Amino acid sequence: MSGRARLGRGLEALLGDYIQDTGVARREGAAGPAEIAVRAIAPNPLQPRRAFRSEELTELAASIKANGLLQPIVVRLSASRRSYELVAGERRLRAVKQLGWTDIPAQVRDVDDRSLLVLALVENLQREELGPLEECQGYQKLRETFGYTQQEIADAVGKSRSTIANVMRLAALPPSVRRLMDEGALTMGHGRAILAVEDPIQAADLAREAVAGDWSVRETEQRVRELLERGTRNDQPHTEDKPKSDPVLGALEEALGDHLGTRVQIQWKGEGKGAIRISFQGARDLERVFAAVTGREAGEVVE
Repeated sequence: MSGRARLGRGLEALLGDYIQDTGVARREGAAGPAEIAVRAIAPNPLQPRRAFRSEELTELAASIKANGLLQPIVVRLSASRRSYELVAGERRLRAVKQLGWTDIPAQVRDVDDRSLLVLALVENLQREELGPLEECQGYQKLRETFGYTQQEIADAVGKSRSTIANVMRLAALPPSVRRLMDEGALTMGHGRAILAVEDPIQAADLAREAVAGDWSVRETEQRVRELLERGTRNDQPHTEDKPKSDPVLGALEEALGDHLGTRVQIQWKGEGKGAIRISFQGARDLERVFAAVTGREAGEVVE
């Protein structure tokens, strides 16, 4: 079995019995964990996880304070050889920082960048701590930086190739839809349903309606089918005779829409007066759009 295929067996395979076979070698003379200064450890530069909930870290810090650190973190020497970079255990490192620890038990390993990214992915996936877009971006990094195929990524993290393909497709969603997923307002199931809508403006509108209406994934899939069916019925041969929209205005509409997280229409004929139409879904969304445009909360203006 190749080193890449073994990666899917988990952190134990990477850091324990299979260390030599996966390219993760134990540093000479470092048989057990060493006490390393917390301030000498830099974050994992390839950490795919961006969000760490404060409540989660507080609970972990309380557990460590009561029971001690049951598993040392894993680090590697930095390029300068004078400090360290985190390989695995970012939650533990953040928690002990909350506790004010100056030193932390750590295993020092020789890890290349490719293994570093896979380790971080596997660690987070095993604990189900990555959001769908963080997972997507981690897989993209493996493909773009290290040349992994979808099958090799699947072997590395222990998932099926079809699962990897579905997650990576999320990168094609419009920025405003990805933002809603990042915020936790939409799940991966919602995102996969909305992928079927090719028009980015329609996709963004549908995503906001799904959030406003608290739609389930099944309901979102149904709304997508209805939207696509309407589009098919409305396709008439004479539609190509309609005047084409100005590509410059279209680019501005898309940029404004991404910034405001809503649909924007610019009505202007290239001279004289024009208008900008900003859509919103309900009172709460209006307040959000108002804050995005003005930098002020609606409550500061309307009492």
